[in-house]
Amino acid sequence: MNPFEWLASILAVTGSVLFLVVGVAQFRARDALSRINAIGPATALGAPMIMLAVAIGWTLEQGLDPLLWIKTAITVAALVIVSSVASNVLARAACRSDATLDPGTEPNDLRSTP
Repeated sequence: MNPFEWLASILAVTGSVLFLVVGVAQFRARDALSRINAIGPATALGAPMIMLAVAIGWTLEQGLDPLLWIKTAITVAALVIVSSVASNVLARAACRSDATLDPGTEPNDLRSTP
């Protein structure tokens, strides 16, 4: 295996392990905010790692394609930005709804009335 195959393998396995760890954390989380918070590493790190591994593997098989790497860069940037915004929106919605939260979540300024 050449170094790029090793890199693609490491990225794919690491990204997959992040998704596995997050899946286990989802079952262990006590409330909605903890579950939303646990998704962060998989969406912000795991998905881009897997995307980069696929792009490296594709490049090794098909040859260098600049358009592929432009698409990959846009996709990775979109994954990071969208996952951050989505986590923020979901957490805000959970705080403002009547979802059961961990009693340790105090103060909850979003839920309390001014």
